[in-house]
Amino acid sequence: MAAEIGAGDGPKRPDAAAAAAVAAVVPAHNKSLVSWGVKIRKKLKTVTPFLGKFRPLVGQCCQKCSPESLGLKLLQNTPSLGFQNLLNINETHTRYRGWLVRRVCCVLFVGGCRVYSSKAHDRLHRVCCSDRAWGLLSDVAHSAGESVLDHLDASAGARAREVLSLTTVSISPALLRLVGWFLLKLFDILYCSVQVNLNQLAALRRAAQLNTPLVFVSVRHSCLDQALIALVLFCHSLRVPYTITPVQVNNSFIRAILKRLGVILLPRDAVTEQDAETDHLYSPIMSALTGVLLEEGESLSLTLAADSGHGGQWLARVRQALLDGLAADANLVPVAVSYDCPPEPCALPQGGVMSIVQSVVSLLWRGRKGSVRIHFAQAFSLKEMSESGRFRVDRGRPLQELLLPTILNNRSEVAYGDKSTSWLLPASFMPELQPGERQLTIGLTMHLIHSTTSCMALMATQLISCLLLHKHHKGVRVSVLCREVSWLLEEVLFRRRDVGFAGSLVEVVYSALTLLSPHLLMAAPPPTAEPLLVPGPHPDARLALACHAHALTHTFITEAVGACAVSAMLSEVACCGDMGEMEFDVALCQEELTDRALQLTHLLPAGYIPPCQTAQTFALDAVDSVVRCGILIMEEVPRGAPVCDIMKRQGTLRWNAADESDDSDSDCGEQEARSYKLSQPAQFPDMLFFLCSLLSVQLRALCWAIQGLHLLPTPLPASDCLTQLHAYVQSQASLDRGHHESSSMDLVKTSVRTLIDLGVLTDERENSLVHLNLSPVFQLMENREKLLKFVSQYLYN
Repeated sequence: MAAEIGAGDGPKRPDAAAAAAVAAVVPAHNKSLVSWGVKIRKKLKTVTPFLGKFRPLVGQCCQKCSPESLGLKLLQNTPSLGFQNLLNINETHTRYRGWLVRRVCCVLFVGGCRVYSSKAHDRLHRVCCSDRAWGLLSDVAHSAGESVLDHLDASAGARAREVLSLTTVSISPALLRLVGWFLLKLFDILYCSVQVNLNQLAALRRAAQLNTPLVFVSVRHSCLDQALIALVLFCHSLRVPYTITPVQVNNSFIRAILKRLGVILLPRDAVTEQDAETDHLYSPIMSALTGVLLEEGESLSLTLAADSGHGGQWLARVRQALLDGLAADANLVPVAVSYDCPPEPCALPQGGVMSIVQSVVSLLWRGRKGSVRIHFAQAFSLKEMSESGRFRVDRGRPLQELLLPTILNNRSEVAYGDKSTSWLLPASFMPELQPGERQLTIGLTMHLIHSTTSCMALMATQLISCLLLHKHHKGVRVSVLCREVSWLLEEVLFRRRDVGFAGSLVEVVYSALTLLSPHLLMAAPPPTAEPLLVPGPHPDARLALACHAHALTHTFITEAVGACAVSAMLSEVACCGDMGEMEFDVALCQEELTDRALQLTHLLPAGYIPPCQTAQTFALDAVDSVVRCGILIMEEVPRGAPVCDIMKRQGTLRWNAADESDDSDSDCGEQEARSYKLSQPAQFPDMLFFLCSLLSVQLRALCWAIQGLHLLPTPLPASDCLTQLHAYVQSQASLDRGHHESSSMDLVKTSVRTLIDLGVLTDERENSLVHLNLSPVFQLMENREKLLKFVSQYLYN
């Protein structure tokens, strides 16, 4: 797997050879398929190397927000280092040689890994005596060690004992080696390989030599993410971080083991992370624990939820430790974990020993599910990011102020500004935070979510799923699919995104289709009997493919926004004539095209654009990107002629801004005479349809959620609202040509979040429960139809 793409062994032709290999997936009794494969193998030719031979350097920190960290040049592109399979352990990784060593090399390797000593003997005493915890535990005895809990005043109660017991975490060297050996064996059964970039690990080692605590930040995908991160650091003799997990664990045996591995758990009585953060004792004590750990020089590992922002409060605690003088600085390290097949959402067993055994057996029963790629981005200074003044911190404007005047009043002017994302760190989380620090934490959270997503490697299953869903949803022959994979790979590498696979194209395509086979239908129609692949019609199959393909939306988000803006203008143009019968030259005003892109940018979920870039700048980049893609070409129009025109070369049909209502103040003619037109006016480019389809998954879910608002008996609890909307979206997916990829619960949650930001739904907290209610403005069907029309203009159908 260390070989680059296109460096396969022996002669292989990309489209034909992969098609021959994929034929093995078709039933063997079909003789025509066997003969087809034999004919193809006789015509194999050498593979032309891909751009993957020159992998892009990913993971560099932001040049605008942290130029000093970037100037340290910790991350260097050294081709000689390459990649390493963490699970491929042999006698060369030990100091010994011989027949017996080859049998126990994993044990010897784990025994030789360095484990850093932990200063945990008086940690509980220092937590209790810290400034942040002293106000709550003023009667704690000034004693050390285990006697602190015994001297709690009766007024502190059992609740204080429970929360303080969470701080008694440590890292046991012997237990860490034992669990490290177990995880190596477990992941060797679950995955074919766990690939790490040795260039990035070398940069991480240089960052560790700066004697500054490291804080590893990843986006939540699976409960295995943090275990993989800790295992990589342990196997390379780097300091294993204290892990902050949002997963609830009730089993006493597992809790005891995890605490000896440095895992900071939730309280027993807290069902979710939000329940724990609303406790008035939990937040100050965890802030004190964070400061103590950073003062000791320990590393931390935390996760961020991309949809809700949960986990960002720990970044605020790290920032508080710097303000309190407990640590001079902390280096943040974004970490991205990519899977060939994303693991199913899992929860740690909560029962006894039998439940643990059943959970392990269920994992082993799945068999190997492809490979894993882990990327460590370059570390950057939190102090530089927050105190240099380069990092832009803006409260933003409510989304309803930015879009509702355009939606309800049909006004052409666009309200400029960035939307507010204060919900990423609600007031119930760490109420002691000052407004400036809270806004800084929100911006830092969004920046890290974007940085982590940007350095994530794209897997072969994600590329093929994206092509099957968004470009060949009606089916594609294998030879055509191989050419499309080659094209998409070059597009991905051109955008400076790395991929998580290597080898010849025949191996890549065959391996990916084998993993995706439960979600695909395969046929061999005559006369060529070449396999034809079609996405499975079952809802679970479409949802699985959409889960794989979602990563490509982040890669092409700039082009997708620009393409949807072009599609929105073309759909408005289509109302003026029959586009199927007449050929038009469509001149698109640059200003109006940018405004459409800006409005769509406001509808995007958090994390797609970094907070250091304004929405207006992103919209301008989106328009420029569709020009670079070849969808639009620049056209100079004389100043005397209107810019927003649709002109038939030999006709009289025209459309311009003057045909709109009189209250519209848009006057494209006053701007610079610049417009765009389609590069292929006779037929729509395939690239335009592909890019529009990437965002159609989210936009379609939002449209269905708007259509189902009138069925909600509001007010009702937020959980019930999500359940009812999810059921409605699923029913609409069954009726609307089977677009089941838009019917996931995650998309429904994102749609509800957008509706709350727009003011369509209002959230009110009553007795720790959040109730959603339909606002009076949108109780009118007319306003709901206006909102639906506004969103659906960007929807490619």
